This record gives sequence, C-alpha cells and structure tokens, in this order.
Amino acid sequence: MAKLRLSVLVFQVLLLVCVEVKGDRDNGDGRNFITWDDFTVDEHSLASSTGGGRVIVVDQSGHGDSTTVQGAVDMVPQNNMQRVKIHIYPGIYRERVHVPKSKPFISFIGKPNITMNGNEVNATVNANAFNITDVANANALPIITNSTKASDKGSDGQEMGTVSTATVWVESDFFCATFLTVQNLVDKNAYERQAVALRVDGDKAVFYRVRLVGEQDTLLDNSGNHYFYRSYIQGSVDFIFGSAKSLFHECVIYSVAEFWGAIAAHHKDSADEDTGFSFVGCQIKGTGSIFLGRAWGDYATTVYSYCNMDDIIIPIGWSDWDNPSRQGTAIFGEYHCNGKGSNRSERVGWSKSLSSEEANPYLGRGYIYGNTWLRL
Repeated sequence: MAKLRLSVLVFQVLLLVCVEVKGDRDNGDGRNFITWDDFTVDEHSLASSTGGGRVIVVDQSGHGDSTTVQGAVDMVPQNNMQRVKIHIYPGIYRERVHVPKSKPFISFIGKPNITMNGNEVNATVNANAFNITDVANANALPIITNSTKASDKGSDGQEMGTVSTATVWVESDFFCATFLTVQNLVDKNAYERQAVALRVDGDKAVFYRVRLVGEQDTLLDNSGNHYFYRSYIQGSVDFIFGSAKSLFHECVIYSVAEFWGAIAAHHKDSADEDTGFSFVGCQIKGTGSIFLGRAWGDYATTVYSYCNMDDIIIPIGWSDWDNPSRQGTAIFGEYHCNGKGSNRSERVGWSKSLSSEEANPYLGRGYIYGNTWLRL
C-alpha cells in the first residue's frame, strides 16, 4: 500500500512538471516572451521559415506575398501559435488594418527606405540600426495611413466616434512593430476631427522605433501592458489616451498644438485598477502650450521621470478635467526632469514632485511586468 501511495505521488509530481513545462511553451516557438529576433528579418533567407518564424512580404509592386498590410494579416492562420513576421516594403499604404485577438505573435517590420553610397540597403533589417532621429524622418519608413475621423458615418449611418477611427487596431497579444509610420491625418477644419492612428487592446505589445502621427487622440492605448521604446509620437490634444499600463522609454513626444493641448489622458476609475502611463527619459518638444496630462478618470495615473521638457508645458502642468474631486485621487508626478518646461514652481498643488522611493516603481520595465515577457 505504501509503495502504491509512493507511485501515485511520483506520478503527480511528474504530471505537475509536465504541465509547467507545457505552460512555458504555449506557442509554436516554445516561448511566451518577446526578443530582439522578433524585430528582425534576414532578406537573404526570406524563403526559409526556420529559426525565426514565418515571413510574409508586403510589396505594393506585386513582388511579395500581398500588396496590402491587411492582406498579409489575413494570411495568418486563426489561433496562430508561432511568430509571424510581416515585412512591409517602402511605400504609402492607404488602408485600415485590424489584427484580431485570434492572431497573436505577429510582428510588423518595415523595410527602411535608406540608401548608402547611392545603393539601396537590402540586407538584414535590424531594428538596432536606426536611431531616433531617423525614426522622426517621415520619408525613411513605410507609412500606413488613412483619414477617418470621429464624425464620419459608419455602415449603420451613425457617427463612428473616436475609438472606431484607428488606422491600425491591434487586439492580439505579443504584437511587435518596428520601422513603421502609422498615421491618421484629417482636415483641420473638419467637425469632430478626433482621429486615432493606433489603437492597442492586446496584452504584451512592443513598439520599437515607430512613428505615430496624428493630432487629437493619436494613440488609443486602450488596455494591456505595453512597451513603447525609442519611438516618435505626435499630436495635439490628449494624443496619448486610454486605460492601458504602459512604459514610454526614451521616446520623442512631439506637440503640434496650435494653441493649447495635452499629452496624456489616462483613464482609471478605481484605485484597484493596475494601470497607468510612465514616461522615462523622453524628449518633449514641439509647438503650442500643452498639459503634461489630464485626469480622464478619478484615479488617472501619469508620471514623468528623467524627461527633457521644452518650454511648451503650461506652467500649472496638469488638469483635473474640470472635476476638482479628482485632485485628491489622481496620481500625477514628476521626478528628476529637466529643461525649461520642467519648472515646477507654478504646478498645481495636488501634483507631486516624487521622492526616489515613490518614483522607483515607475522607472523600469518592471512597471509593466517586463521580467515575465520581455527579453530585450
């Protein structure tokens, strides 16, 4: 009987080990994390699907697998379990793209339009080869663009509303993008001209050296944990908004406000929600006079650390969105920022100059639990 109980115990232990190993190998690549390889395409071996997952080429000239980005997404099987790299050749792609929840592990990898000594660079597309000034160059990257605004009518004849206007809408998990411009630009005189360039609802997404271009409501960072690294985000009013938990690391945040505007509008209605926006080592520049953030929800959370701020920040810094009750619940903080816009002498009294202890949780990839899914 004792031997039987021992055998059963051994079996249960082995079963637990097997389950744990299987759980660590949920996708076909055997990993549930993002590495630098997920941002890289070797153009000399595009025909091979070994080592780095499948590659689908998007080329408007017809020499690839698809002439549109959405067409390439449609080629990815439902419930995909391996990394698929969609390699987007230079060009302006006038379309709206939807990456559904059922298609995780997708990378959008643009092919930079760069030349060297008069010859096109056509070898390995390496995300580390570009610097952030190249990313800010509109002519260097493939562009996905449209001009859909909140007041446009949908198929039901009703106004679409802001959240339905995205040029690129990502619902899937473990999504990556690099070397790409996503934009939504509409007529400056249009009625209700809110226009989203990128909407992100999936979890564990990385945007590295991308350009997000718009005006009001450029980035709808809606839900999930996200990492924006060395990217360029342009807009005027609330141009980074949503309910996600995201780290913006060494990004350029560029205002095109004509008069006044705001960078962040984080939405959080309960202290129990684990969300917020953290900006670390970013450059804040551009035109107009802008708020660092507005409290879209009662517990809105936005923190700037080690950021360089040009003289475009409204001296009071922050807005309670005309709801004074939020002054006691929103978390708006600054830590060791510099530049003319970082002067806190006229900031609203309910914003905080954080201590090192208070700032520490917002400073690294741990803020978005990157130790569990980032290997960069």
